[in-house]
Amino acid sequence: MSDTPPDRLSTNPKSPFFDMDVLQRGIGIRFKDRVRNDVEEYCISEGWIRVAAGKTRDRHGQPLTIKLSGPVEAWFENPAEGAEEAADKAE
Repeated sequence: MSDTPPDRLSTNPKSPFFDMDVLQRGIGIRFKDRVRNDVEEYCISEGWIRVAAGKTRDRHGQPLTIKLSGPVEAWFENPAEGAEEAADKAE
């Protein structure tokens, strides 16, 4: 697995951009120089994030989201499996 997060990722299992393996590693998002923990979906190349709009839900029970535009940075919170072993062997 790469050390670079995907360009686009969603927390909604119905989305084509959902990836459980990547989400389990933990993704950190910085949007407009502020670390955000409430991001539902992001796209680095297009420069936007989707966040929940309060506690409102749509008719399917999914949270209503709003799209915010600006510079987006993403990083992994936890190293990939086997990365620590590779680092130990390199030393």
